Amino acid sequence: MFKINDISIDIESKQIVKKVNISCSAGSVHAIMGPNGSGKSSLAYALMGHPRYVITTGSIALADVDLTTLAAHERARAGLFLSLQHPVEVPGLSVFNFLKESYGALHGVIPVPEFQQLLYATMDTLGMDHAVAYRGVNEGFSGGEKKRLEMLQLLLLKPKVVILDEIDSGLDVDALKVVAHGIMRAKEKNPALVIILITHYQRILQYVRPDFVHVIHQGVLVRSGDATLAEDIEQKGYDDIIF
Repeated sequence: MFKINDISIDIESKQIVKKVNISCSAGSVHAIMGPNGSGKSSLAYALMGHPRYVITTGSIALADVDLTTLAAHERARAGLFLSLQHPVEVPGLSVFNFLKESYGALHGVIPVPEFQQLLYATMDTLGMDHAVAYRGVNEGFSGGEKKRLEMLQLLLLKPKVVILDEIDSGLDVDALKVVAHGIMRAKEKNPALVIILITHYQRILQYVRPDFVHVIHQGVLVRSGDATLAEDIEQKGYDDIIF
């Protein structure tokens, strides 16, 4: 379904990820873990097509589509979605208009009343006030509100592969449960959805249990295993696992 094949990544001619291989079958959940600065977020940005993150070797494929040389918006159309660790504020652009245009670009334009009904129903799933739809994108949002908006995009845009870059960062327990509910709701709607969770900690994995856990250290994939690997990291720390 989604294959990361021998990927190496440079930023400004400095190699930061080295020959990473991960294969994701339809419906699988993968956790990518590792210490700060290990290359996890850099891998996510490169997969989504950020121009600063240059793929120097290897390839990325989603089903039968080679994404390696495609622009970010073309990867999104193919079904790839990235939730940012630090979502940016876009003053002057309402959440409603942002999501309406995004939905139209991916799934075709629908009448405004029909989209409004779809948007409100999806917001209700996440316990979001409908008034949020008329605020600027992430403008003045709390950390929890920003992450809920990321989940709202996920549910509305219906990707095939979702990469969640530290979606649990800075969340209290209640907000974490809402985010986890959004992830599992997306999986219920599309059982073939591939989920890649980038995280430092095991706590979100208590709600979204991974089929596979991968540990990256200094840009190298050093360990892979099942969900028990994350539990070992929680108990023993990274040093014991890596070295």
